[in-house]
Amino acid sequence: MNAMLSAFFNSPDAMIMLTGALVGIAASVLGTFLILRGASMLSDAISHSIVFGIIIVWMLTGQASGPVQIIGAALTGLLTVALTELLTATRRVKADAAIGLVFPALFSIGVLLINIYARDVHIDQHTVLLGEIGFVWLDTYEIGNYLVPQAVVWMGVMACLNLAFVTLLFKELKLATFDAALAKALGFAPVLLSYALLALLSGTAVAAFDSVGAILFIAFVIVPPSAAYLLTDRLSLMLVYGAAIAIVSSIAGYWLAVGFNVSIGGMMAVMTGVCFIAALAFGPRYGLIAQDARRRARVAENAARTLAVHLFNHENDPQAKEENVAAALRDHLHWSQAKSHAILAKSLADGLVTRAGDTLLLTDKGRTAAREVLEPWARGGG
Repeated sequence: MNAMLSAFFNSPDAMIMLTGALVGIAASVLGTFLILRGASMLSDAISHSIVFGIIIVWMLTGQASGPVQIIGAALTGLLTVALTELLTATRRVKADAAIGLVFPALFSIGVLLINIYARDVHIDQHTVLLGEIGFVWLDTYEIGNYLVPQAVVWMGVMACLNLAFVTLLFKELKLATFDAALAKALGFAPVLLSYALLALLSGTAVAAFDSVGAILFIAFVIVPPSAAYLLTDRLSLMLVYGAAIAIVSSIAGYWLAVGFNVSIGGMMAVMTGVCFIAALAFGPRYGLIAQDARRRARVAENAARTLAVHLFNHENDPQAKEENVAAALRDHLHWSQAKSHAILAKSLADGLVTRAGDTLLLTDKGRTAAREVLEPWARGGG
């Protein structure tokens, strides 16, 4: 067992994929609530503005990583949200414009401070934006008898914190997300919950920036939950699906990046997009293929009702033998031969119509369907 764990922690491949998966889990569980609240771009604002917090903390403490940095970044994230809400409260600036005003200002101030005071320190805007997940296995802590990458330790801590926060406050977060007024009336403090959520998001961003960078972090916050949203209407399943998509994207992205000799973080972000496209295409309820199938089914259903109405109108007509035959459908309903055959086959299968030689006859079910169209006021036995 010890040998297996030692081999696992000494494997660069495993540590890179584990880091990506932990970032994905930590980011997607929080991102789910941002997606549902329509505030996903706050992750973009916070992940950039924490540059300001990182350099301020370094100037005050001399620490470029660790818990102090995470706390400083969390406070910067809250400062970003507070300034955004302050601008929005003036009613002279809309929320999206306020975000666009605040985070570039904090990010640019942070970049200038880095250029002035931290040129020789391992803090730069390139590191924050892009990270380097391929080297996470080089910097390690000795835990027990194992050398565990620092990125795995910190992202493991943040993933556990985020999962504990969401699990323990699931009911409160759910209510605050879907009905903030009711949550406030019940004493759930939705504003406090929102700030706690964003503080954790900020801490996760700074814990992740050295390994995956802000760009992949934003992708993990937004894309897996968005894909999960296309797969289910249940919040609990959306959290699980989002985390699963992040894990799959990390593993597939790593091996594809190795195969094509390209950026690991970039390929992981691409794979989140691939998962989203797959969910958009094949989602059981909101997927494009499922929606097209339902549209085609509705069209066929309406055509079958049209056939029932046509037969019903001519049912006792002296010319019924000429009107209620398959050949007449093309002339009277202007259907192609293929459409006539398809709708007639569906009507026969659904029990709306029977055949007596060439003549088409309505069943009781077909007659009821025709009356529902012609006499909608009679529905419900009135």
